[in-house]
Amino acid sequence: MNQVPESHQDLLDSPVATLATIGPDGRPQLSEVWFLAEADSVAISLNTSRQKTRNLMVRPQSCLFILDLEDPRRYLEIRGDADLTPDDDYTFAGRVGEKYGTNLRDHDRPGERRVVVRILPRRVNAVDMRR
Repeated sequence: MNQVPESHQDLLDSPVATLATIGPDGRPQLSEVWFLAEADSVAISLNTSRQKTRNLMVRPQSCLFILDLEDPRRYLEIRGDADLTPDDDYTFAGRVGEKYGTNLRDHDRPGERRVVVRILPRRVNAVDMRR
């Protein structure tokens, strides 16, 4: 992702990130998610039946937090707005599944749908408290 400094690019290969959304009561909701880094965004495959997806449909403001699992004094915070697009043919879900060694269709019940959620960064904070 272009906005992430070289010092933190490795975190974009992390196995999980924490997605923060705003719930219906105005309070934050946090969820661990699988993700893929792209040129100008970070993208997530979500099932439309999930609360985090419904939250983003109403309030796209979000934050993706990626902690360095080997040294938690280092992390990446991507604040931005979510852009949701249908992934009815599971094209993007297939790419995510390849990274994580699973078929995301196996995680969905009949009739459920998937969307691609792209977090379009407004601010990127790359923190290293070791310095």
